[in-house]
Formats: sequence, structure tokens, C-alpha cells
Amino acid sequence: MSSVNKAIIIGNVGKDPEVRSTQDGKQIASLSIATSETWKDKATGERKDRTEWHRVSVFNDALVNVISNYVKKGSKLYIEGAIQTRKWTDKDGVEKYSTDIVLQNYNGKLVLLDSRKHNDQEDAQQSTPQDLDDEIPF
Repeated sequence: MSSVNKAIIIGNVGKDPEVRSTQDGKQIASLSIATSETWKDKATGERKDRTEWHRVSVFNDALVNVISNYVKKGSKLYIEGAIQTRKWTDKDGVEKYSTDIVLQNYNGKLVLLDSRKHNDQEDAQQSTPQDLDDEIPF
């Protein structure tokens, strides 16, 4: 039987994405996405919450382009990719591990969940003159 390696998260971007290029010119985007859950503690009745941070690495050129043009801190995203853990040695010789959700060319999905219309309305509200009568040419 084959196996499946798939992670699906919906969350908010914690800081502006980082886009960089490899030596051969391929672009890579790195994101930090927060997912949160809230519940009521049965013993105390107190409302509790927990936030989990996920590292996301994107190697798909089309998705990197979308990320660099439309994703910023606070953006809500649907992410679907594979979980990969990598190991490296830091400058002090200590072995470190990092687990990312990776979006490659054919096994990743990214959906922008923020309302484009909502963002356009905010922009329009900020640039609308206070007195519209002065702006009407007839």
C-alpha cells in the first residue's frame, strides 16, 4: 500500500512573506502561518486558546508570484502541501531540525481567503472625498 503525506491548514500570515532566489534564479517563498483554536475549560469555565505556528516553503514559481504580489502580514490563506523535516548543523556545530509544509510544483495548493472586494472597499473608503458635491462636474 502506498502512503500519503499531506498537510492542510487555514490560518493567518504572521509576517510579510520572504521571497528569495537560488543561484540558478529559481524563486522560493517562506511564510509563517498561525492556526488557532479556542475552547472553554470544563473545570473553570474559562475561555482558552492555543496558537500553533507553521513554517511554509513554496517552490512553485506561479505560487511564489501570487505570494509576492498579494500576500502580506495578516492575510488569511488555505495551504495544502507535504510535510518535510530537514536537518542541518548550525554555526556552533549543534544539529537542528526544521519541519515545513512544502508546496512543490505539482503537490501544493494555496488559496487566498481574504475578500478582495472587502479590501477594495477599504481602499475606496480611505480615498473618498468628504464632500461629494464639490467633486461632481455638473
